[in-house]
Amino acid sequence: MAFEELRENTEKIQDQTKVYIDSHLAYYKLWGFKVAMKSTTLIFKFTLILLCFSMVLLFGSFAAAYAFGDLFGSNALGFLAVGGIYLLFTILLFLIKDKIVEGPILEKFSEIFFND
Repeated sequence: MAFEELRENTEKIQDQTKVYIDSHLAYYKLWGFKVAMKSTTLIFKFTLILLCFSMVLLFGSFAAAYAFGDLFGSNALGFLAVGGIYLLFTILLFLIKDKIVEGPILEKFSEIFFND
């Protein structure tokens, strides 16, 4: 009699453990899907914004190069001036890259992974 009760209780514990594991597995699958989708949409939005900004920058660069070319009397000097400006911006960005790039990216992905 006591052995049968013990066996029934063990079966109930096994069933409850299975339900518990299944529910937690489903929860973590949903959580992983949510994090993956938020990360994917963030990257997609960033890529679209970067593409649009690149087009504006490209055409603005050509316009500035031709304007400097008219100012200096040579298109080659205009393009060289725009290239020099980009070189200065690149050096400046290299010097302060950790504050501008690494911090905001780490903050955004930390928000996605840990606050939800």
